[in-house]
Amino acid sequence: MISFPNAKINLGLHITGKRKDGYHEIETCMVPIPLYDALEMILDKKTTFTSTGLEIPGTEKDNLIFKALKLLRKDFNELPHLNIHLHKNIPMGAGLGGGSADAAFALSMMNNLFDLLLEDWFLEEYAAQLGSDCPFFIENTPKIATGRGEILEPVEVDLSGKHLLLINPNIHIGTKEAYAGVTPKASSIDLKKVLADQSRWKDELINDFEASIFPRYPEIASIKTQLYEMGAFYAAMSGSGSTVFGLFEEKPEKGNWKEGYFVFEGVL
Repeated sequence: MISFPNAKINLGLHITGKRKDGYHEIETCMVPIPLYDALEMILDKKTTFTSTGLEIPGTEKDNLIFKALKLLRKDFNELPHLNIHLHKNIPMGAGLGGGSADAAFALSMMNNLFDLLLEDWFLEEYAAQLGSDCPFFIENTPKIATGRGEILEPVEVDLSGKHLLLINPNIHIGTKEAYAGVTPKASSIDLKKVLADQSRWKDELINDFEASIFPRYPEIASIKTQLYEMGAFYAAMSGSGSTVFGLFEEKPEKGNWKEGYFVFEGVL
C-alpha cells in the first residue's frame, strides 16, 4: 500500500496563551497543499524502515511513524510486521507539517492494512498523542485549530485554482526558539469572519511568530516582501518554521531566489 502525505500551510497563527503542560494555546487555520512525501507499507516477516530523499535527522526512536505503530501495538495485540519505506520530499522543521502528515497517514494506512476499522475521530485521538498538528491530517481538509492545535473545526476556505509559491531558505528555526520570542495574547479578530473575506487577509491574517523571527532573520522577512512585490494577494510565514508562502490569482513568475532555496509552485 502506498500513500502520499501532503504538507499544510497556516492562514494566520495566533498564540493566545501558555498552558500548564508546557504547550501553548493557539488559533490558526490549516490548509492542505499539494506538496507530497511518498509512504509505502507492505506486510512482512519483520518490521523495517528505510528512507530516500531528504535526510531524516534523529534515531529510529524519534521516528513518528514508528511511534504510530507502537501506539497501535499497545492497544491491539500481535499486529503484523511491516516493511516501511518513506521518500522524504517535504522540508523538515519548516512549518509545513511534513513529519506530522507522515505519522497521520501511517496511522490511516495501518488502520486499513490491519483491518482495525477505526473511525476518523478515533484515529485523531491517536494522532494527538504523536504531535499537535497530526490530527489535522486524518481528514486533511481546511480546519480552524485551537487548543494546542488538536481541537479542529471545519471551515469553508475556497482556494481552488489559486496559485501557491512556497519558499524555504533552509534556515532551521526550532519550535522552542520560535515560542521564546512570543508573548501570548488573545486574538483581536474573528478568524472565521476574516477567512471569509480575502480582501482582509493581508492586513488582519497575521502569524504571531513573524514579529520576533523577522528581526532575527531578515532574509525570511525579505522573502515575504518579494512575494508581495510579485503580486501575491496574501503572503505569510507558515507555522513556526522558516517557510514563507504566497497566494496568487495567476501563475507567478519564478522569481530570483538564492541558490539552495527550496522553491515549490503549485495550484490549489
